[in-house]
Amino acid sequence: MRIALTGATGYTGGKVLAALLARGDSVPALARPTSAGPRGGDVRWIEGDLADARALDLLVEGAEAVIHVAAVYRTAGHPDSYYREVNVGGTERLLQPRARFGVRRFVHTSTVGVHGDVANPPADETAPIAPGDVYQATKAEAEALALDFHRRRGVPVTVVRPGAIYGPGETRFLKLFRAIARGRYAIVGSGRAFYHPVFIDDLVAGFLLALERPEAVGEAFILAGPRYVTQSELAAVIARHTGGRVLPFHVPAAPLRWAGALCELVCIPLGLEPPLHRRRVEFWTKSRAFSIEKARRLLGYAPAVDVDEGVARTAASYREAGWI
Repeated sequence: MRIALTGATGYTGGKVLAALLARGDSVPALARPTSAGPRGGDVRWIEGDLADARALDLLVEGAEAVIHVAAVYRTAGHPDSYYREVNVGGTERLLQPRARFGVRRFVHTSTVGVHGDVANPPADETAPIAPGDVYQATKAEAEALALDFHRRRGVPVTVVRPGAIYGPGETRFLKLFRAIARGRYAIVGSGRAFYHPVFIDDLVAGFLLALERPEAVGEAFILAGPRYVTQSELAAVIARHTGGRVLPFHVPAAPLRWAGALCELVCIPLGLEPPLHRRRVEFWTKSRAFSIEKARRLLGYAPAVDVDEGVARTAASYREAGWI
């Protein structure tokens, strides 16, 4: 197939790109001029971003399907309007040429974060949409927009909501692994909040199922790992595979939340990355526990990498790179 891809120079998009090329697909991929994409394989790099309508036309024209991964993540220094422009506006602009050129599947990447703090775990796709920050709010708006294109214009949209993505080479978990490996990590809050990671190989397999299965059209799917764990369990698994330790005390969440708010107040107007965010406190205190039954039933999704194996493989990659 000829499959248009956004986000191909990022971690998840890059893994999706590799999987598409491995099965023989032709991939036009969107990339900023400053982004370094992999070379080799049947990739046609199209310079531009989600604000560039001409680049999006070139990306989608002639494609049989679109996989939309690109988004602005939770990065300091951006006003809320920037998140909305990229995550919502960019999705709408990408859908418009799709409506004109008529691809057979549009896979849109959202996040389980649209469900917010899960009060009655595990949550499934019918749980309330309750985003807790601007990133999650704009991802919720974007997936609603994509599904509206399906309902009103017949665009064959599928939405995927990944859990917390991790795996070899992924760096969002690096600070956590490094702190535990060095014995400088303490649990914030009770440690009983749930966390639901998904290993990158399982997630990519889910993307391909969402691309291919006819049952996926018009639906949203949570793609997470085989099980969720508590924060304390996650830290213990990381300690075991890094040779590190978790400090034998817990840190109260409230003072850290106040400190995070103050850091944001001072740093964000200056375009600086705050040393502490409120969202980092939420990592320890908000529950993220989900059911993947719908994806199992309709897509045949069968994640194979448990937290223990996934953390071991991730830790090994960090160690090989000299990061821990």
